[in-house]
Amino acid sequence: MAWVILAIVVVVAVAVVAFMWMRMQRSRRLQERFGPEYGRTVERTGDSRAAEEELRERAKRRDALEIRPLTPESRARFQERWRAVQARFVDEPQAATADADRLIGDAMRERGYPVEDFEQRAADVSVDHPDVVEDYRVAHHIAGAATNGLASTEDLRQAMVRYRSLFTRLLTVEEAQAQEARR
Repeated sequence: MAWVILAIVVVVAVAVVAFMWMRMQRSRRLQERFGPEYGRTVERTGDSRAAEEELRERAKRRDALEIRPLTPESRARFQERWRAVQARFVDEPQAATADADRLIGDAMRERGYPVEDFEQRAADVSVDHPDVVEDYRVAHHIAGAATNGLASTEDLRQAMVRYRSLFTRLLTVEEAQAQEARR
């Protein structure tokens, strides 16, 4: 009888260790995939389980979207529009920053991201570009503050720099994306 109880205890202990190991591996994969966005989400939710569930839901939603690379023509058109926005910044920093915000939205729309709601847009882009999504959030916040006259020229310059980090990623053709588009 003692051997049976011992065997049951061992099996339960192995199952618990296996469960904990699998959970740690799943957390590690999410941390690797989302980078700094993982920590931001844990901090915002105050609970790693809730944060991980949210990140898994984001990935699931993003995977259901048909995100496509830009054509070379579209990429060239967006690059030209970006150059015009940057040139406009010298004389009209507030208007140029608002234009940059719209340009990011236009590029995202053409790539296939839904763009109706900013928070959802940021969540969707965080799956593909977790290392620059915070730049996007900060830049968007500054652009919003600028419409109320609450942003300095330096703030607007910082917004443009931050927008550029995401804009560059949106226009980059990754080989895997290009192969998928060719299929």
